[in-house]
Amino acid sequence: MSDDPSAREPIPEDARIDALEQRLKAAREREEKRNPSKTQSKSDADYSAGNRVLADLLGGLLGGGLLGFGVDAIFGTTPWGLLVGLFLGIGVAFRNIFRMTKTTPPSSDDK
Repeated sequence: MSDDPSAREPIPEDARIDALEQRLKAAREREEKRNPSKTQSKSDADYSAGNRVLADLLGGLLGGGLLGFGVDAIFGTTPWGLLVGLFLGIGVAFRNIFRMTKTTPPSSDDK
C-alpha cells in the first residue's frame, strides 16, 4: 500500500457504466413485457400436473399388479388375481386423476 493521497480517493463513476445500466434496465423491462412470468409459472404447473398423472397411472398399474400377483401366489388363482389387481389399480389411478382435475389451483391473479 502506498501513502500517496491520490490512491485513497474514490474513483469517479464512469458515464459508460451509467449508460450501460440504463440500457440493461430498459432491456429487462422490454423482456418482461414480451414474456410475462405468468406463462412460465403456468407451464411449470402443467408440467407438474403431467408428472403427477404419469406417476398415478404407473403407480396404480404396478401396485395393483404386485398385489394381484401376491394374491395369485398365495391362493393359486393364477391369472385372475393379477387381472383383478390390474383393473383395481387402473381404477384407483383414474379416480386420483379425476380428483386432481376437479380441484383448481389458485391462479397467480388472485394474489
